[in-house]
Amino acid sequence: MAQSNIEWTEKTWNPTTGCNKLSAGCKFCYAEVMSHRLKAMGVEKYKNDFEITIHPSSLGAPYEWKKPSLIFVNSMSDLFHKDVPLSFIKQVFKVMNETPQHTYQVLTKRGDILFKYHEKLNWTKNIWMGVSVENDLVTERIDFLRKTNAYIKFLSLEPLIGPLPNLNLDNIDWAIVGGESGHKARPLEYKWVKDIQKQCSDADVPFFFKQWGKAQFNIDPNDPTINAAHPQHAKGGCQINGKIFRAMPTRERHIKVAA
Repeated sequence: MAQSNIEWTEKTWNPTTGCNKLSAGCKFCYAEVMSHRLKAMGVEKYKNDFEITIHPSSLGAPYEWKKPSLIFVNSMSDLFHKDVPLSFIKQVFKVMNETPQHTYQVLTKRGDILFKYHEKLNWTKNIWMGVSVENDLVTERIDFLRKTNAYIKFLSLEPLIGPLPNLNLDNIDWAIVGGESGHKARPLEYKWVKDIQKQCSDADVPFFFKQWGKAQFNIDPNDPTINAAHPQHAKGGCQINGKIFRAMPTRERHIKVAA
């Protein structure tokens, strides 16, 4: 487990590592870059670089974490990759089932495999399931997610690289929006963000705006969160019209919070 700087979680846990590019959102995958670095540093867990690798030795870790935590599962992989055996996914779920003090956030781009497996998994209430959607070419992932037995279903609309004007938010409990960062980052447009925010507001879905990605994508050059010294700093800043939106779902569902 590692402490995380990701704004919507607290810690990360990687029982699998590695992946491969699937759609446009994967173009500048941070996990791939980080895997290369960790391999070069001689970190044993990343000896296979970015090839899918399961790590049975990592399964026991959450049992040792006594303090309740919000945990992003597989920040360096995709649990529902076709090369991750269902038998191992079931082992990961067993750990999550048996550690109810924690809340787990699982995220995939492979909604079809998620749906194929979902009835074979034990969806305890501490497991939040999400899909990544970067543009309107991959919104079918949301339809797969919606049909699963997950208690909390969420969308990671990041890196957002195109508009999403017709989101179907039925049975969706949370939406995260964020821009791409890095020197080759693709632009995030204000109108895309505002449109998603409105759709979430209309559907009573908690809305979490993570970051603009780069300061030049932020239409407000005076956004104080651009400054790295700001307590709620995010890449490129994170205000929308002077406000920070960091809504989170709860087990009661749809409790909205705006900072």
